[in-house]
Amino acid sequence: MNETLPRLRVLEGSAFTGIVYHEMVLFRRYWHSSAVSSVLQPMIFLLGLGLGLGVFLDEVAGYRYIDFLATGIVAMGTMMSAAFPAMYNTYIRREFQKSYDAILAAPIDVHEMVAAESLTIAVRAGIYGSVPVAAAIPLGLRPGPAALLVPLICVLTGLGFALFGAWMSAIVPAIDTFNYVNSAVLTPLFMVAGTFFPIESLPRWAFVAAQVNPLYHCVELVRHATFGLRPGADLGHLAALLIFVALMWLLAVRSMRRKLID
Repeated sequence: MNETLPRLRVLEGSAFTGIVYHEMVLFRRYWHSSAVSSVLQPMIFLLGLGLGLGVFLDEVAGYRYIDFLATGIVAMGTMMSAAFPAMYNTYIRREFQKSYDAILAAPIDVHEMVAAESLTIAVRAGIYGSVPVAAAIPLGLRPGPAALLVPLICVLTGLGFALFGAWMSAIVPAIDTFNYVNSAVLTPLFMVAGTFFPIESLPRWAFVAAQVNPLYHCVELVRHATFGLRPGADLGHLAALLIFVALMWLLAVRSMRRKLID
């Protein structure tokens, strides 16, 4: 007789907050290294390319190149700050530390654990990802009032990629396989997202592919929030990110349940 996975319970506040508190306690031990690694790489791109290529490029898509780059790197920093911790931490806790066996022995279900861990990662990614916009202000960036929405956009994007990381951690055969995910999935995503150059300059097939890239929609929302909202287009970009989060949620929870519950 075929066995089916038990139906998900309603998300329980006590289980959710318990995991969030657990994550916060753990994060206090390594936040220094996490903050440095998550902020330093985007800042290197911003200063290296922005001050380097910015000397030769007056405008890109109607923006100063350093402004164009700063708002694009936000998405790259958010993705890396969310996907990498979710992939590696989740895999290590499941396969080596066996932390999830202890957590699931309590009245906590897999979907509550995935939701709490992913959200805490997303909040951190939202903070780290917003740094390039703030760092570009002394370099001449003049954001509008709607720039206050940038951290929220980053949290939503970070939630999608944290769930993506949890999903990947449940389906890869070994931890070394994450190298393929980085090279074949994550790197192309931020290269074809309008981060460093407008996607309109891409070949037709790449331009069409960029429309389903969640990072492209994040970049557009961040740029519009920084320089002027465009409600019609922004609702479409927001819907695309929400669909991405919902899809990653389903894949992450189902894969983690199959991995953790025999």
